Amino acid sequence: MNRIATLVAAVAVVLLLASSMLFVVDQRQVGVIYALGEIKEVVTEPGLKFKLPPPFQNVVFLDKRIQTLDSPETRPIFTAEKKSLVIDWLVKWRISEPRQFIRNNGVDLRNLESRLSPVVQAAFNEEITKRDVKGVLAGEREKVMQDVRTRLADEAKSFGIEIVDVRIKRVDFVADITDAVYRRMQSERQQVANQLRSQGQAEGEKIRADADRQREVIIAEAYRDAQKVKGEGDAKASALYADAFGRDPQFAQFYRSLEAYRATFRSKSDVMVLDPSSEFFRAMRSSGAAAPAAAPRK
Repeated sequence: MNRIATLVAAVAVVLLLASSMLFVVDQRQVGVIYALGEIKEVVTEPGLKFKLPPPFQNVVFLDKRIQTLDSPETRPIFTAEKKSLVIDWLVKWRISEPRQFIRNNGVDLRNLESRLSPVVQAAFNEEITKRDVKGVLAGEREKVMQDVRTRLADEAKSFGIEIVDVRIKRVDFVADITDAVYRRMQSERQQVANQLRSQGQAEGEKIRADADRQREVIIAEAYRDAQKVKGEGDAKASALYADAFGRDPQFAQFYRSLEAYRATFRSKSDVMVLDPSSEFFRAMRSSGAAAPAAAPRK
């Protein structure tokens, strides 16, 4: 029984010792082997690996995947024209030199991020101050990101990392300037709207004036044509009257007297005070004098 217990204990010690000497490196990680506090080996290939048992050697794992660093706070940056902008950015990075990374930052990624953020912010400050607002917002936005990435490339080597990409997420004015810009935009749009309304009113007045002018011309031409037709009719009527009256003057005199009576006694309420012996009633006094001459008796 003692031999069996001793054997089991020996196997357990061997297994424990073997487990402390073996480790697995994941394909997403880098294994760093320490020997008495000094980096002995960096294992980049995944799989089952061997090392000496503690305290002779220890292993630390680092994530070699691409990491994202977001801007921790939004600080205003002044452009070349002294306009204040707020920029949100992000940086994609990954560990390229594990030894250098551990020497400068240890094994905690947060140490690297706290040191890298001011460097990125400074690079953006230098690039933004060279450009105006229009360039940062649209024209040179891609160039700004490329220049910042170029600036960070040398700094990244000292940290043991590689800068994969730099992006601007948002560019905006500070709150006070944003309100002023919105008010200015509103004022400009209102000015354009008023100008369009004025142009519309002017065009409307022009159209109405042209329509009134055409109406007056049409009415004048119609009146002219009507007067012309009426004049021609009156001329024809006068010619017919003259021809008829020329043939029988007594009848003409009688007809004119009847027309005068008709015009005079048009209304029943009309009252006239005249001398019955006046020339006006001659046709009534003597029908023979005003009437057409009767045909001679045979």
